[in-house]
Amino acid sequence: MNRKRKLWFGKKSEKSPKTEIEQIKGNIHGNISDNKAALQQIFHQSTDIKYREFNLPLQEQKKVLLCYLEGLINAESINKSIMEPILEESSHSESPKAEVIPFIQNRIVHNLDVKEVTNLKDMVKGILVGKTVIMVEGSTVALVVNTIRYESRGIEEPDTESTVRGPREGFNEVLKTNTSMLRRIIKNPNLRFEDMQIGELTQTTVRIGYVDGIAKDDIVKEVKKRLKAIQSDSILESGYIEQFIRDHKFSPFPTVGNSEKPDKVAAKLLEGRVAILCDGTPFVLTVPFLFIEALQVPEDYYNNYLFTTFIRFIRIISLFLTIYTAPLFVAASTFHQEMVPTLLLTTMAAAEEKVPFPIMLEAILMLIVFQLLREAGVRMPRPVGSAISIVGALVIGEATVQAGLVGAPMVIVVALTAITGFVVTVYNGVSILIRYFLLLLAGTFGLYGLLMGSLIVITHVCSLRSFGIPYLTPYGPIILKEWKDFPFRLPIQFMKNKPKSTTKNTGSKGDVYR
Repeated sequence: MNRKRKLWFGKKSEKSPKTEIEQIKGNIHGNISDNKAALQQIFHQSTDIKYREFNLPLQEQKKVLLCYLEGLINAESINKSIMEPILEESSHSESPKAEVIPFIQNRIVHNLDVKEVTNLKDMVKGILVGKTVIMVEGSTVALVVNTIRYESRGIEEPDTESTVRGPREGFNEVLKTNTSMLRRIIKNPNLRFEDMQIGELTQTTVRIGYVDGIAKDDIVKEVKKRLKAIQSDSILESGYIEQFIRDHKFSPFPTVGNSEKPDKVAAKLLEGRVAILCDGTPFVLTVPFLFIEALQVPEDYYNNYLFTTFIRFIRIISLFLTIYTAPLFVAASTFHQEMVPTLLLTTMAAAEEKVPFPIMLEAILMLIVFQLLREAGVRMPRPVGSAISIVGALVIGEATVQAGLVGAPMVIVVALTAITGFVVTVYNGVSILIRYFLLLLAGTFGLYGLLMGSLIVITHVCSLRSFGIPYLTPYGPIILKEWKDFPFRLPIQFMKNKPKSTTKNTGSKGDVYR
């Protein structure tokens, strides 16, 4: 590999673009032409930056310049709250001959969000987010008026977290809308939000949310510290942030949660967690994230506690089945035939008699084929994707058995592995990696290899932490008072205290949700 490719894949080049907002210097001039020239130079004559220049009716010497970014502004708002009031009010004889900016700010502009700025950097920041800048000839102060209008989709039910019972609304890509949805659920002044800009070029707005008095101060400080330490040109989605701030970056287990459902995020906030909202994505991050959270869903708290407990045991069993079914089948068929009942062993042997591949290779190939079908179904257009998944699985499964390339028991094993893998979607990627790891060990060393691989995985999980909280809480360390929410789910009346592992020890009471 030559030196240029090492620089590309290695450290960021020293010759990065010099047009970052923080490097813009200079104050606003009293001459409008100079200000316009400075903005044109900063934006490199970009055609979507629009300038509107006009004279005040009774003050010909007073020129006014509007500057805004096409596509991010509400044109009607500019006309109704800026242009018309300025032209109408300034035509009156009593309009002042001096101090035009304060007069426009206090008496003319019909807008709740009006801010004075004195330097080019603040003007550029306002323009880039969709605000309109008002400059007046002879004044070194400009006004930044909020005229933002984003094109966004409506509030819809998220496809990734569908529920039978419960709220059907989900976050969208507008940060302001997502914040208001959380505010509508938690009507408390202790719910706080703090903003910061991340990404040297994208300047993405990231908002931290937490309930003061419930969230631990150490966790809040750690979140802010990790976000401020992010050094990247771009933040395009919350997944970027997740990879930067997560603990144990080389572990397959997620230590940062994410959700599209406001009720789920609100419940986590009430448990002392910190939410991280990113502009431009409906996925909201929550930290710390514990192992048991993947086995709990908001719908658990909307249904009868007995049925919820039963379903949780189904999820736990499904997680073990999706990981261990294929490795156990391979180990038993290859090394430990004496553990299989005679009648079943005879049937399996007859089915595998004409298959030309070893059982371990057969299992790996079938699992890879299933992943190919699944990926094709996800990437294809929705009407076609479902047909490919169903028809492909039926045709390939039947054809491979008929051709003698795969035994019928292996098709059943792969199908059971696939179905149970969809029950706990959060750990779907993790279970796939662990399954292949255990499959190789089981096919090579039998149950001994499967046992050793399981001990390695368990040891790794026990060593994980998420923002200082042990990953297996409340089972490692043991916190008996928090066992009433997993695996059993006691009636709501018995879950009065908030979990001590993630909240301040202030004696506050409330329902336990995850």
